Amino acid sequence: MYQLEILHIHLPEPLTAFKTKALGWANSLYQQVAYYESNQIDFPHHGFLNFLAASNTFLPIHSDQALASLEAEMRRQKQVLCCTLSYELKNQIEPLRSAHPDFIQFPVIHFFNPEVQIHFAADKIIINSPQDNCLKIYQAILEYQESKTLNNRNLTIEQRISKEEYINQVNNIKQRIIEGDVYEINYCQEFYASAPGFDPVSAFLGLNELSPMPFAGFYKVHDKYVMCASPERFLKKSQNMLIAQPIKGTIRRGKTTPEDNFLKNELATNEKEIAENMMIMDLVRNDLARCSVTGSVVVEEMFAIYSFKQVHQMITTIRSQVSNQTSLTEILKSTFPMGSMTGAPKIAAMRLIEQYEAFARGLYSGSLGYILPNGDFDFNVVIRSMQYNASTKHLSFAVGSAITYDSDPEQEYQECLLKAAALLQVLQPKL
Repeated sequence: MYQLEILHIHLPEPLTAFKTKALGWANSLYQQVAYYESNQIDFPHHGFLNFLAASNTFLPIHSDQALASLEAEMRRQKQVLCCTLSYELKNQIEPLRSAHPDFIQFPVIHFFNPEVQIHFAADKIIINSPQDNCLKIYQAILEYQESKTLNNRNLTIEQRISKEEYINQVNNIKQRIIEGDVYEINYCQEFYASAPGFDPVSAFLGLNELSPMPFAGFYKVHDKYVMCASPERFLKKSQNMLIAQPIKGTIRRGKTTPEDNFLKNELATNEKEIAENMMIMDLVRNDLARCSVTGSVVVEEMFAIYSFKQVHQMITTIRSQVSNQTSLTEILKSTFPMGSMTGAPKIAAMRLIEQYEAFARGLYSGSLGYILPNGDFDFNVVIRSMQYNASTKHLSFAVGSAITYDSDPEQEYQECLLKAAALLQVLQPKL
């Protein structure tokens, strides 16, 4: 593997400009692209590593045996793997099904080994390639210019269901909770648009600027894209430690410092939000216990409030220990999909999600991440994200909230709009 290091002080342009060009350059040449960005946000156990990966070499993936394919590739090559896990992977883990039409059609699982990797370290850029072409890659990125005029602005965004339908479904779900079928369901709705000429790279850059998050990412497979501004970690493995950080609890930022502090305190003391977070904390503890060393599951931080550019979030951090013999497949079968995007009990919640939602989630509420050569990994929760199919010109994003016994349908609807605000601002900046 060849390597080239460039100190930031030797860059002829700001680092942000170089990153922008690098992503555009990779997207123009490669069928598989992954970009991970932490935005230098201070976060417990850190955010994503910051790197760009690209490849035109496709690995064999058996979609009906998705986790086995991933495990086999990990054991075979011992290289970095960039990876996505669709929400529909649940159907290979539990006796579940998905019947709604999928207009994006992300594969149930996808992964690739980078042909080119560009790491953005604290003081330098590191370019890796199996060929002796690192300097050419660096020069090509500096010279890259986006030539097309693309239309990402003022799209006509439609909702899959009306507000009235949403409120009716929330009331139906509350009735199922009263009947004892579940305690909590993460109920979501889809926004979509026909978007010919849409540019995923500029959409991601705009979203990341407007709403920088510790688990932001861009991922391309052929004609399918996800542009992600996620505040939530699904699962990280660091040596023998697993870390899960579910989010339950959201409130907007204030326009003034006193208002912002008031809203932050309101979230921190909201009994409903705390109860929602506690239910998912217990679910995640149970999931981790299924694959971890007995007695090793610990709640490291409970109901902590973290502030991002658009919102305050309530986050709980849970960790455990796994043995050296515990496989990635075993870990994912125990924990996926993440409880924060399903509900409790998880399987019953997922069955009701299929009944009451009106769209296929696809990669939404799935995961985007990477696996390192030593078997460590980091996966986010794909929320606050856009998906795009360049062949069908279909653009989609979804938002949701946790429905419990005491949920107010109108307030839940407004929470969905809050979570959609940054996405809508990127797509409809003049409205």
